[in-house]
Amino acid sequence: MKKWFVSQLKSGQAVTELFVLAEKTLSHKKDGAPYLSIALSDKTGRVRGVVWDNVEQIADAAAAGDVVRVQGHISEYRGGLQVVVKGLEPAETGADPADFLPATRRNPEQMLERIKALGQAVSSDVLRGLLDAFWNDAGFVAQFKQAPAAKKMHHAYIGGLLEHSLSLALLADRVAGHYSGIDRDLLITGAILHDIGKINEFVFDTNIDYSSEGRLVSHIVIGVGMLEEKIRQIPDFPKQTALLLRHMMVSHHGSRELGSPEPPKTLEAVLLNYLDEIDAKIKGIREFMESQDADAEWTGYHKPLERFFFRGTPETQG
Repeated sequence: MKKWFVSQLKSGQAVTELFVLAEKTLSHKKDGAPYLSIALSDKTGRVRGVVWDNVEQIADAAAAGDVVRVQGHISEYRGGLQVVVKGLEPAETGADPADFLPATRRNPEQMLERIKALGQAVSSDVLRGLLDAFWNDAGFVAQFKQAPAAKKMHHAYIGGLLEHSLSLALLADRVAGHYSGIDRDLLITGAILHDIGKINEFVFDTNIDYSSEGRLVSHIVIGVGMLEEKIRQIPDFPKQTALLLRHMMVSHHGSRELGSPEPPKTLEAVLLNYLDEIDAKIKGIREFMESQDADAEWTGYHKPLERFFFRGTPETQG
């Protein structure tokens, strides 16, 4: 049974514990001597690690994604913690997968029922039928409830994809009526389905990582294929509606530089892109702020967004 989690580690502590070997990279010092950089993870987070001794033996002991038993001590390095590893070996059988993957704090069944209700409120028969085709696919639903929405940046936990999709659909429902000329049914359907390819983009047994399919073609391409498969099951599905849905899916990242084959070219696609970015950014920032010192007025430096975030004084935080 696991006793120590990443969130409990402190500088100066000796530790012998189970973690997932999330990453490993063999490098060399200036004098040519090898060393191993690793990342260890569990359901509470991730910590860097380094191996200076017996490098090649330890490097060969386990593959990325394996549950391993690590022996070492915790030190501070560049403002964070790292594990100086003295020993690493594959874990014995019986490790509990629930110890290694974080999960949504919300009830997946309740979230699923709520997102289904949003779909049922769509007035278009063909779009409602399309959503029903996904909800009636038991294999899809099982994966949709479990999949993460990302590896690191936001909703990177079991149930994260469902949580993010529901949040985005609720935002779409609220914004659709604010502007004239917006096809509410199309926007909500696109919000629900925009990231469905992530059920196959990631593997998430003891560690969240990209699948081979995810690395080779991305969730956008996977999702378009899933969408087209369901559209073919619906007789006389309007060609223009299918085209607009495909466009929303391929353009929701906003630009080619960010992974979209095309930028948004309809009002609904533009809204989907910005609402998706809002939900991902706010969630990611909140998760980062929660990981910081609860008593500090400011967070540490957030490298991806290149800024510190103001948490406020204890009075304003309360």
